[in-house]
Amino acid sequence: MVVDLLHSLALVPLTLLPIMNPLSAAPVFSMTVGNDTTAARQLARQVAINCWFVLVGSMLVGTYVLSLFGISLPIVRIGGGLLVAASGWRMLDRNDDDEVQAAVKRSQPSGWSHAEVMRRSFFPITFPLTTGPGAIAAAIAIGAGLPRQLELYVSGAFVAVLGATVTVGVVYLVHRHSATLMRRLGEVGTLVMTRLMAFILLCIGIEIIWTGWAELNGIPPH
Repeated sequence: MVVDLLHSLALVPLTLLPIMNPLSAAPVFSMTVGNDTTAARQLARQVAINCWFVLVGSMLVGTYVLSLFGISLPIVRIGGGLLVAASGWRMLDRNDDDEVQAAVKRSQPSGWSHAEVMRRSFFPITFPLTTGPGAIAAAIAIGAGLPRQLELYVSGAFVAVLGATVTVGVVYLVHRHSATLMRRLGEVGTLVMTRLMAFILLCIGIEIIWTGWAELNGIPPH
């Protein structure tokens, strides 16, 4: 029982973190807050809170929203996989003038109050860089896998929420120390890391698409 509980707990961050990929957002976060350590701490905390609500809401409510619109889980996996793969491809092929980078450049923290930094926590760092459509689709898939019996559902939902908390804790730590991470990696290291994470994200998207397509066609999992 304890082993199953730990397995279920570990499944959530292991599923979500490769898709959310906070390391890929670290350069944008670092550019947003600059050298202001207080703003970095506040913004990292607010982004983590935003991500927690997005993930938990998707897990607990997402399947009911899908049922309302008559959308099946395999279709969500295919759609989410396409979005994840497209995000990975854009990261591989993007330049310094993409829309997210442009949004950050318009939002440089020169003269910002901390309240203004907090107000800007949602776009682009929370969405789409951290909890984008792919992460939301994956969270919905996790919620759809929860048991339907009330007692088992409550325990499963508790474990899923705890797993989401661990996930956003990792996101907080990465963002909180993003400036240090970027300094140690350097410009070339940051570029290599971003491209490597983008390729992994592309592969994850293709894997999600394959899983959804296999479910629709009754192909057993490999």
